[in-house]
Amino acid sequence: MMHIVLHEPEIPANTGNIGRTCVSTGAHLHLIKPLGFSLAEKDLRRAGLDYWKDLDVSVYESYEDFLEKNPGARIWYATTKARTCYSDAVFADGDYLMFGKESLGIPEEILVENPERCIRIPMVKDNRSLNLSNSVAVVLYEALRQQEFPGLEREGKLHHLSW
Repeated sequence: MMHIVLHEPEIPANTGNIGRTCVSTGAHLHLIKPLGFSLAEKDLRRAGLDYWKDLDVSVYESYEDFLEKNPGARIWYATTKARTCYSDAVFADGDYLMFGKESLGIPEEILVENPERCIRIPMVKDNRSLNLSNSVAVVLYEALRQQEFPGLEREGKLHHLSW
């Protein structure tokens, strides 16, 4: 199982979309406070649709609380400031993929303590960043691809016709 960690997310629709992605991939979602919204907000539930009730989610008071409750976690830090491309990282089952808040990303104090685990998604020069939920999907699916999509259906089924 993969783990998605959102450090102080601000936008409920992004977190809802990420929650839906986690349910669809069997990933566990970890939310580090402060959150920019209430988990009871209708916007969050709407973005997660009917998937939110099926989400495996944990909430932490701080980054330190997260580390204390997940000892030994192998964390990858997704940031526009990294030197390593996400597709060059070698992901493993049980890895944690951390993403920062929409306005500022992961605090640089955390990044400089973990330079070998910082990864980035390539973009054109001077572009600020991708949408948070898109970034999570890009990196998570690369990690799952490297593991040959464990537990996921690889073939779709037609509703009325057959192939």
